[in-house]
Amino acid sequence: MICKILCTFKIDHFLTLRLETGYNQYLKNTINVCLLFLRPIDVTLRLKDPHYPDHDLGTILLSVLLAPKEEQKEVVTKSRFSFYLKFQTQSLRLSDLHRKSQLWRGIVSITLIEGRELKAMDANGLSDPYVKFRLGHQKYKSKIVPKTLNPQWREQFDLHLYEERGGIVDITVWDKDAGKRDDFIGRCLVDLSTLSKEQTHRLELQLEEGEGCLVLLVTLTASATVSISDLSVNSLEDQKEREEILKRYSPMRMFHNMKDVGFLQVKVIRAEALMAADVTGKSDPFCVVELNNDRLLTHTVYKNLNPEWNKVFTFNIKDIHSVLEVTVYDEDRDRSADFLGKVAIPLLSIQNGEQKAYVLKNKQLTGPTKGVIYLEIDVIFNAVKASIRTLMPKEQKYIEEENRLSKQLLLRNFIRMKRCVMVLINAAYYVNSCFDWDSPTRSLAAFVLFLFVVWNFELYMAPLALLLLLAWNYFLIISGKDNRQHDTVVEDMLEDEEEEDDRDDKDSEKKGFMNKLYAIQEVCVSVQNVLDEVASYGERIKNTFNWTVPFLSWLAIVALSVFTVILYFIPLRCIVLVWGINKFTKKLRSPYAIDNNELLDFLSRVPSDVQVVQYQELKQDPGHSPSKRKKNNPG
Repeated sequence: MICKILCTFKIDHFLTLRLETGYNQYLKNTINVCLLFLRPIDVTLRLKDPHYPDHDLGTILLSVLLAPKEEQKEVVTKSRFSFYLKFQTQSLRLSDLHRKSQLWRGIVSITLIEGRELKAMDANGLSDPYVKFRLGHQKYKSKIVPKTLNPQWREQFDLHLYEERGGIVDITVWDKDAGKRDDFIGRCLVDLSTLSKEQTHRLELQLEEGEGCLVLLVTLTASATVSISDLSVNSLEDQKEREEILKRYSPMRMFHNMKDVGFLQVKVIRAEALMAADVTGKSDPFCVVELNNDRLLTHTVYKNLNPEWNKVFTFNIKDIHSVLEVTVYDEDRDRSADFLGKVAIPLLSIQNGEQKAYVLKNKQLTGPTKGVIYLEIDVIFNAVKASIRTLMPKEQKYIEEENRLSKQLLLRNFIRMKRCVMVLINAAYYVNSCFDWDSPTRSLAAFVLFLFVVWNFELYMAPLALLLLLAWNYFLIISGKDNRQHDTVVEDMLEDEEEEDDRDDKDSEKKGFMNKLYAIQEVCVSVQNVLDEVASYGERIKNTFNWTVPFLSWLAIVALSVFTVILYFIPLRCIVLVWGINKFTKKLRSPYAIDNNELLDFLSRVPSDVQVVQYQELKQDPGHSPSKRKKNNPG
């Protein structure tokens, strides 16, 4: 028998609904009536929450019709009826259910290779093309390649697949114009339902409504490591599952599935003393847990400033240098959710199995806001895979805020840049003072050192000197003579920037004339971003040698040791020859490989001074002392 059910949902809140045969006596009685009269019966199911019996959660209106299959010839008694529930829009509703719960069924990995013979949009007969991708609510924007009709992007990114039968990726190509609206070049679509899974497809797509084509690599892979469960059901509490996870990331499997670096389990337990966002003095808080582009949500606890979620989230770690972000919002029916607080936790700073109370921070992650959140986090990863992944391009977020012009941000980046330049200038002054014999003792020592080093210099001594600097700073740290200073200047400027953001939000309507100065604003934003990038790299180099992230500093020691040995035993001409052969043949061996610089990829994982301040854990209120984890004995 087939039961066709047409559902009209009137639900005020996010719900996870499971319809099972005989789950409700009322539904069973209705089905019996359908069996007797073989005609549609209207059913109204009222939704209730046993924890909040007074809350109206809406109703489900059903039209139920049971009819015998046409090919079934034998007479079947009512007691032998077997049937199953079949939704006419099953695929759509299942995908919507997964989207609401933020659980994805697979990953769409897209590599944007190049464009060919695109349409010229500028007066010079060229274009400044970039590409936008959309899959459902997910968006990604490529970099801009200036002045070309045959751009080479070589960008790779991942989107989440919620629909069981795939989906449609909408791809549009645009020409960047300074001072006015970007020009549309063309569009193409990718129907994921036509692509086989676990296989890389090379697509050459002609642009509709335009000229030229795009070359893409698309791979569909399953995702089974992401889940949401109750606190009583989690992977690491089951000894057998824990052993399987530890085995999966053991050193013996270091070269198996290089993209699967580790396993992350986050227990979102509860929050206390949250900010009241409603006029009633309460909030409707829910939690968003993010790891790069992976985003999961808890349920909403209504009318509560001390919510208990007791949810367990599991993630697949693709980069051990990622930062876990947990944000608390207040659900609002009429408009977007209100921000209540946020914490950012680098994975390498996590203490496994420890329940901690994290003080919630503001949007800029610079100062405290009201409330604390209790989390218990476990990270299991393969160190070899993590080290190799460090030398590959960093995953870019496809959901990022647009760069904006800010006086305070521009000033902050200028000061950071000035500090980096001043380090070089002071070093130059110090060397010059040795030549001027301002201090005879220092100049004499520098002269003797110069003669000794130049006479005995070999190329392997360059990485060896950096290795000695890392070792020297390490011994200073373990001996208690840490010379790292807390950057109060950056922190103060970040707080000032947040205050300016609040003022800008309030005055944006009054100062709307600034939005008309597009060209000037774009130049200022570019200068602001260049200052930030240069200053960040200077700070990252400093923080590498300062052991800000021990994992990265140890990795640098290993790399410098290898370089020292190689330069000591292998002639320089052989090294340059191997390097040149690799560079010249790389395009022939792997024509679609993504270009990267291992040194810059490594430095991109080292936090800048701004990020160090943002990731710093705030001191907890003595009234909120985290309870220690209670171990559950298996069996």
